[in-house]
Amino acid sequence: MDLGFEGKVVLVTGASHGIGREIARAFGREGALVAVNYAHDAAAAAAVVEAIQDDGGRAMGFRADVAHPGEVRTMVERVEAGLGPLDVLVNNAGVVRRGGLFAITEEMWDEVLDVNLKGTFLCAQAAARGMVARGRGVIVNIASMRGVEGGASSMHYAAAKAGVIALTKSLAKELAPSVRAVGVAPGYVDTRIQEGLSPEQRLAVEAGTPLGRFGTGEDIAGAVLFLASERASYVTGQTLLVDGGRVTC
Repeated sequence: MDLGFEGKVVLVTGASHGIGREIARAFGREGALVAVNYAHDAAAAAAVVEAIQDDGGRAMGFRADVAHPGEVRTMVERVEAGLGPLDVLVNNAGVVRRGGLFAITEEMWDEVLDVNLKGTFLCAQAAARGMVARGRGVIVNIASMRGVEGGASSMHYAAAKAGVIALTKSLAKELAPSVRAVGVAPGYVDTRIQEGLSPEQRLAVEAGTPLGRFGTGEDIAGAVLFLASERASYVTGQTLLVDGGRVTC
């Protein structure tokens, strides 16, 4: 199925690992020119670029910490200089720091909000300037089911992701009609974030998920591709839960 991404320029933040990596590779397989953002792991980002190229696509790596506005602006400028005007931004970069109410320090709170929420805002702000000027573009924000249902052991993360959902609605209103803003809220996805779960905890997650399994990066990438495509041209402001039914059922 041709989703219309051939030759389109797509920036995926936090694309060196996990969900971001699978999103970047999925766009590459669709013929997009993919900007692979990373903050720390240059080797992992280079491996993603190589994998996209091995699949016959084109990609480049771009380092930037999305919590820093100067780095974000420079990254967007470099992406557009190296690949062309930006058509799609996927705000995937994020951090998880688990802890209950009395364990969360101010430093933990600031880090999680800075990367997950402020970083999403800064990247959207930088990318949207050119999109609005050109009269086209799509911003896809990766939220979380925690932003819908809350999280007792990660309330700072839940608060940040709830903010991402509200930010998506606000961007959709402000940037319409030329630029769409949509979101995807994953449930439990089998990435390195889940590596600390015991076998018993994994079984409990599967038992509590109507579809009976963890999600995959490919599951999330498929939703992102659809929402970013012209097949979803009448969708904006919506955040789609991709959670195996945990919250939606």
